[in-house]
Amino acid sequence: MPPMTRPETELEHDWLGACRNATRGVQALLDAAPTSAERVIEVGTRGEGGDQTLVIDAAAEQCVFDELERLHDEGARFTAVSEERGIVEYGSDELLVVIDPIDGSLNAKRGMPHHAVSIAVASGPTMADVDCGFVYDFGPKEEWRATRGEGAFLNDVKIAAGAERRDRKGRLEIVAIETAWPKMLKAAADDLEAKVYRVRAMGTIAVSMCQVAAGRADGMASLGGCRAIDAAAAQLIIREAGGLVQFGHDSAQPLAHPLDLPPHGPVLAALTERGLADVSTLPVV
Repeated sequence: MPPMTRPETELEHDWLGACRNATRGVQALLDAAPTSAERVIEVGTRGEGGDQTLVIDAAAEQCVFDELERLHDEGARFTAVSEERGIVEYGSDELLVVIDPIDGSLNAKRGMPHHAVSIAVASGPTMADVDCGFVYDFGPKEEWRATRGEGAFLNDVKIAAGAERRDRKGRLEIVAIETAWPKMLKAAADDLEAKVYRVRAMGTIAVSMCQVAAGRADGMASLGGCRAIDAAAAQLIIREAGGLVQFGHDSAQPLAHPLDLPPHGPVLAALTERGLADVSTLPVV
């Protein structure tokens, strides 16, 4: 996502600069409200994504939209798809900007480390059309990004997912699990025991997916439906790092998940076809 002085296409606007500026704004908000008591305050309504909106959610989203409005003033034309505001048009629906201002907001409000801003820019309506992905994890202060065809980067260092690891029984060594509600974990327990040595539940789909991109996890799976706002950026980061991603259980169309607001099927990721097959058989509640 290199900045261009005179953009000739919508993708040549300074999307990376906008993402980084928005991230600095969100970081300042979090720094100004460091305690759980300050972060749990709700505005009293639900966002378009379906969750209760926290004051920090709304303020974080405003940081992102301030940057989108700046780009629009500079000539960019696009439509934003965001967790709280929903669909906001800025002159064109040919380019989509898919936003989760704080993925892992439950972690953020409780002061737990993993919570991230996730922003994807897409020249079409599905996951396959995502051109740029940006995830910033505020806990370890890690910036993950990718541009289609140009690779994936962690804190500006190019990354590759590498080889998966398995235990002596042939099980994936570490798999990140999301939408890890007790009933979902209960339903998946036997399959997890058969295919996975250890699980990690980080509480943010975007961050869990990025762990696969860096080879820190051998796979990930959401045990429930996944929203595009949570995964659009990270799925490109995984793919550009050499990993695999599938939405739902249709392996013939793994990236057909639409870039809209409702949850659809699960998101699954792994480093190899064998690993993807293992996580794709986990039950979804």
